[in-house]
Parts: sequence; C-alpha cells; structure tokens
Amino acid sequence: MPADRTTGEGTTTSTRTAVQELRDKPRASVLIIGGGINGVGTFRDLALQGVDVALVERGDYCQGASGASSHMIHGGIRYLENGEFRLVRESVIERNALMKIAPHYVKPLQTTIPIYTTFSGILSAPMRFLTHRQGKQVERGAVLIKAGLTMYDFFSRDGGNVPRHSFVGRKKALAAMPHLRKDVKYAATYFDASVHNPERLTLDVLRDGHVANPDVRAANYVSAIGNSDDGVVLRDELSGETFTFQADVVVNATGAWTDGTNAVLGSETRFMGGTKGSHIVLDHRELLEACNGTEIFFEHVDGRIVLIYPMGDRVLVGTTDIDVDINEQAVCTDEEIEYFFELIGHVFPDIKVSQDDIVYSFSGVRPLPRHDDTQPGFVSRDYRIEKREETVGGRPVTTLSLVGGKWTTFRALSEHLADDTLAALGVPRRTSTAGVAIGGGKDFPKDAAAERAWIEQAVRPGFDEARVAVLLTRYGTRAKDVLEYLAEGPDRLLNSTKELSTRELAYMVEHEQIGHLIDVLIRRTSLAFRGLVTEELLAELAETLAPLLGWSAADSAAEIELAEKVLADAHRVQVKSLTA
Repeated sequence: MPADRTTGEGTTTSTRTAVQELRDKPRASVLIIGGGINGVGTFRDLALQGVDVALVERGDYCQGASGASSHMIHGGIRYLENGEFRLVRESVIERNALMKIAPHYVKPLQTTIPIYTTFSGILSAPMRFLTHRQGKQVERGAVLIKAGLTMYDFFSRDGGNVPRHSFVGRKKALAAMPHLRKDVKYAATYFDASVHNPERLTLDVLRDGHVANPDVRAANYVSAIGNSDDGVVLRDELSGETFTFQADVVVNATGAWTDGTNAVLGSETRFMGGTKGSHIVLDHRELLEACNGTEIFFEHVDGRIVLIYPMGDRVLVGTTDIDVDINEQAVCTDEEIEYFFELIGHVFPDIKVSQDDIVYSFSGVRPLPRHDDTQPGFVSRDYRIEKREETVGGRPVTTLSLVGGKWTTFRALSEHLADDTLAALGVPRRTSTAGVAIGGGKDFPKDAAAERAWIEQAVRPGFDEARVAVLLTRYGTRAKDVLEYLAEGPDRLLNSTKELSTRELAYMVEHEQIGHLIDVLIRRTSLAFRGLVTEELLAELAETLAPLLGWSAADSAAEIELAEKVLADAHRVQVKSLTA
C-alpha cells in the first residue's frame, strides 16, 4: 500500500459529492482504478474524447509512487546503457513537450556529472549492455560519459528546447563548485527538467478532465474491493459504505499493486515486481550553496546512479532501488539515510550532514514489471498494457492492466492506454493531447520578468505581491480563478503560515476533494516537504476544515493524530511547536 495511505477511522465525514455522483450514476463506459499520474492522465484523455469515464483512487490522488518520485522529468540517459532507445526517444520528446504545456510546474534542470577518470568503464559497458548485470563495479570515465551524452543529444535534437551538453576540466569544475572532491578531472553538464509539484500537476490534469467533460466522475478514498454480478464492488474509505459500479472497460492503473487489484477483481496475474526508492530532504545551506544551482547526478561507489538536487531552499537527495514486499509500508530506513550521507561525502567530502538536517523523507514503490533475477537497476522502465476479456454478471468486460510507466512519459502513455480503451469500446479518437496546455500552464509567463508583471497585474486589495506569488506557484495561471474565489467571501491568512488562508482551504475542499487533514500538508501544498509543519498549523487546519468537512471535535482531534502519525511513520517527521 502507499507509504502514507490513510483510513477514515475516527472521522464522520458527511457524504462527499464526488462519491455521491458515482452512486447516483453507477455505470460508465470506462472505470479507471488508480489515481496516480497515469490513471489521471488516461482519465483526462478519455474525457477529451467525450467518453463517459469514472476514476476511483483508494487513497489520495498522487499518493503512491507518483508522489514519491525524484521530482525529475528526464529523458533517462542511463536507459541508453540498457538499450532502451525507444523509451529514451519518447522520454526526451515528452520532456521537451511538458516544458511547453506545463511550464508552471515543469522547469529546465541543469545537471552536472562529476567525473574522476578518463577511460574507465569502456570494457565493462558492453557487458552491462548485453547481460543487464552490473558485474565487477568499474567507474564510468569521461570517454564513456561523453559518448552517452553525445547520443543523448542526438535523441534530443528534434523539437529540442534545451542546450547540448558541455565538458570542462578540473580547474573550471572546481571554480564553479569549490566543494567538489579535489581529484575531480572533468565535469559534464547537460539539461533535463524538473517537476517541483508533481502532486499539484496531477490535480491539474484531473481538473482538465472535468473541464473537458462535465459528465465524468472521479473520487479519491474509494477502493475496489471485489467483483459481483452487479459490477465492481467499491468502498468509500471515509464512510465505510459499499456500492457496485458497472463499466464496459476497466483500466487497472494501480501501479505496483496491479496484481493485487486484479486478484480483487477475480483474476490472478503476476505482472509486477516493483522496487523501493527513498529520498531525504535537507535544510542545509552549505550543501545548497555547494550545488551552485545545479543537480549533481552521478554514479556512487556501488554503481547506483544517484542525485543531489537543490529545490528552492532545500536539497533533495536520492535514490535507492531495492526489491521489497509491497504489502509492507515503504519507508526510508536508517541504512538508506546512511547511504545518502555517504554519497554526499563522496562528492562533497568537506560538507558534513546529520540527522538534524533532515526535514522530510519519503519512499515509494516503483511500478516495475516482474524481473526475477534481473538486477533492479537494469529492470526496464518502459511500459506495456495487458488485455483480458471477461464476463461479469453475464456482460462482457474488457480489463486493461498497465504494467510499468514513468512520470516523464505519462502523457504519451495515457494516450496509448486511452487508444486501447477506445478500440475496446469501438469509439474513434477525436483529438490528441499532444501540445494541449495543462491547466494553469496555459498562458503561463515565459520568464522571470513576465512572472513579475503577471503578479503585479493580479494584485488587488487584500492580496499583496507575496500572496499572489504563492498562488501563481501553486496553481499556475489558474491562480486567477482562485483569486476570484477568495475575493467572494471573508478570508484571512492563517496565523501559523502565510502560505494558506481560510478561504483557500474552502477552495481546496470544494475543488480538490480534501479527505484528510494530511492531504493539505503533503499534496495540496509543499509545507510538509519543506519541513514547515507545526503543532499550531495542525490545530489551525483542523479548526478551519472542521465546519467544511462536517468534523466533530473528536474528528478534528483524530485528524491531527492521524497527520502526526503519517508524518512520523512514513516521513520520519516529529511535529514540534513553533515555540519549541
């Protein structure tokens, strides 16, 4: 299950509109199970085709692997070594496209590879390519990395909107990054892209689906728990109530839990073999400055490709690739944290980090295909779609199971999955999502000067530039709609944070399906990610959300307790008081 999956225990939330819409019309042409980016992307695509589609997610949207990513939108340079040229080409095309259609969340990312040898790895690379085995660990040298980056540039050339790679020697490398190991020989720099708000991008894609077709339905905290003659049995995880739902096509987009979902639906499959990836977030000024505004992407001593990634005023460090039991909660362990400290020391030996610098950690299970004895790092990141024809209650039902998939290619993957769905329905595609702006990415300012102008133009009584800037970052150009909503009623900034107001929380409840208090902290804002959750904030959020969600005093207390538990158990965060 997702690392921070929550339940409705202790809450008495009144019937939710999104769930009631499913109950009132318990049939659709398509039912998508899974509210990660691939399920939501397919929902949007089908909505644009005019298809009657419904989606359910057992937790919150983007709560599983989609929300536990390295926050990168990348072409996958390391996939070249696996021979996955199709995936690299598709990834580069989609990366370039996302910077254009979702510029509010997807930004260019300068990436630097520190290199310590010249010829190392040339003889072992062909063996890794042919056997997908690491073998004896040999560090990749400048010649091998140069060849890979040249090939990467080749894949990027069509429609490319990022510069080609560059190489500098030791002197220039240390001038730009004085904290690098002094035995560095070269530094290679290339560009990929980042997504600082993957959860909000997922919500934006979901909102696009509703805008495209008002008849579609989607609800979080709704599980598929079985099959009957009347259809798929669904359960509202907040109220515990169950109901059935019928569809001609069922799309299983539950990631690493695809086999479990198929079992619930009555079919045993062995498609999946996910691996765990963990990250830590550091509040460490010296490390942030050492990165000099660029992601450090390199090969650690064990051959694992890892990263040190400045994000605003925080530094993200990751990631691991470990086979796991998906029935156990995925959490970042002490051993993984020690591994991250080691890799930081490998690149920046004079910078010391400790547990006290960690403000957040997260872990997720990648939706990789079953890989038996193939080493995790060599398991394909490509995807496939498994189709089954079944009879449920005397009616033919097509089930499509998504196996694999990665953030960068979600739009192309969703189009592929939607095409297979349309074929099963016998419905022609009427439009493509290629080049279509995502939500608040439409007319988003093209540079810093344009952003300042946008903010200045949007300022109005009660909303200064700082507040508008927060909303533009959070919603993109949809911030205009949010500002109008905020201006229509009484509003005030919370005392515990200047990044949220009482009426914005009402907006989130009305338009973004808040189920639990923790949803606000992790997936509607970045407050938890940046280590800004306090006891005062939890209390103020509970007080504001209670009348909006029908919580009693006992419910509010349970929500605070649940939030503290999720932060502690899944993210290693101990909530403290502002005055502590």
